[in-house]
Amino acid sequence: MNKTLVAFFSASGTTRRAAEKLAAATGSDLYEIRPAVPYTSADLDWQDKHSRSSVEMNDPASRPELANHDANIGNYERIFLGFPIWWYTAPHIIRTFLESYDLTGKKLVLFATSGGSGLGRTAKDLSSSCPGAKIIEGGMLNGNPSEAELKKWAESL
Repeated sequence: MNKTLVAFFSASGTTRRAAEKLAAATGSDLYEIRPAVPYTSADLDWQDKHSRSSVEMNDPASRPELANHDANIGNYERIFLGFPIWWYTAPHIIRTFLESYDLTGKKLVLFATSGGSGLGRTAKDLSSSCPGAKIIEGGMLNGNPSEAELKKWAESL
């Protein structure tokens, strides 16, 4: 049994590429967190306060529905959790994912992609959605790190 999972949400493909590379570098299983209703480019227009992503991120109670709930979380001890940074934190679909599973005793390593910001307050924001889990701020996986660099990074956590 593989004890590490790379779970990710990607709206534009950037986080997907980082997650796939990380999974290959670490020999981990890969799981995509998919919304029940996929995001369009209009949904992601952060400059439009009425866009779907803006409305969701401005509502702390927002929990976008998942397309599936079939991650075999019980099989894993460590989960790399990847997402794009939206409004200096994780998109609310990440909270939906975390709140859908019992993560007690799991080690969650956060990684993200962003055009200009870091992880910010993400670990603190997500902690209430996964009581009993240990959250580690892994870092930003922007650019194009090599598999060797990703493997070294993952082993350091």
